[in-house]
Formats: sequence, C-alpha cells, structure tokens
Amino acid sequence: MSIILSILEGVVACFIILITLVVGIADGAVNLACLYEKEVRERVVELGMITEKKLKRNSLLFSLWIPVFVAFVLVSVYAVNGARGFWDGFWQMLIIVMIEGLFDRLFIDWYWVGKTKAWDIPETDDLKPYIYGKNLVLKWIYTLVGYPVLVACLAALMANLIK
Repeated sequence: MSIILSILEGVVACFIILITLVVGIADGAVNLACLYEKEVRERVVELGMITEKKLKRNSLLFSLWIPVFVAFVLVSVYAVNGARGFWDGFWQMLIIVMIEGLFDRLFIDWYWVGKTKAWDIPETDDLKPYIYGKNLVLKWIYTLVGYPVLVACLAALMANLIK
C-alpha cells in the first residue's frame, strides 16, 4: 500500500511544481527568466523587459516551493504513510522525489520549455535552447545523485526524530 501511496504522492509533487510554474509564467515567461541561462537573464534586463531587482524577487518567490515540497514529502511519508526508521522513509521519499525530478527534467525542461512556445521570451530566440550544456548536465546529476543524497539525509534525520 505504501508503494501506491508514494507513487500517488509523487504525482501530487509534480502538480506542486507545475502549479508553481504556471502561476510564475501567467503574465509571461519573462517573469521566471531567473530560471534561464545567464545570457537570457542579461538580455531581458538589457531590453527593459524586467529589472534585475524583480528577477531576484521572482527567484526568491519561486524558491519558496522548495520548503513546501520538502514539507509535503515529509508529511506524506511520515504522517500519512506512517513510515518509521531509515529505510522505510528513504525508499518512500525516494519514489516521490524521483517521480517529481523526472517530471521536471523530462516534461518541464525537455518538453514544455524546449518544445513549446509557453516559455518563449521575445527577442531571445537566438539564445535557444534555454536549458543546455553544463546547466542541463548539472540538473540531471542533481536529480539522479543529489535527490537520493538529500533523501538519505532527511531519512536519517527523521529516523532519529521519530522512533
């Protein structure tokens, strides 16, 4: 039963990030230019589409999804699913975060940002793809290596707090 719940919670986690992004680009993708490569950020500021101050503000606001996401995962695994101990919490959290991570890399980054016009910013077509090279590799490494390490740390913490 915990596997099914963890999978469903992973899908909910995908909606958390999706809703955050939909709200963020509701008035135009330039509002989340903080998520783009440096060249794009510089161009939109240079063109007067957004100020550096507003980019930093939007970046801070966007980053608020992270504690919401972590809280959601912890509540799901330990309060809803009743996990106890390191391994029980670890594998359930890993399922949730890997579903969200793969959704982010494949649906959001590859398809939504890379293949649709939803994230297009006028006068930046020459800077496409918006996610490439080192940042793309780092995102995949963070998803495939960083997420499990983060989950292991959270599971160890929770195993010591909840016995």
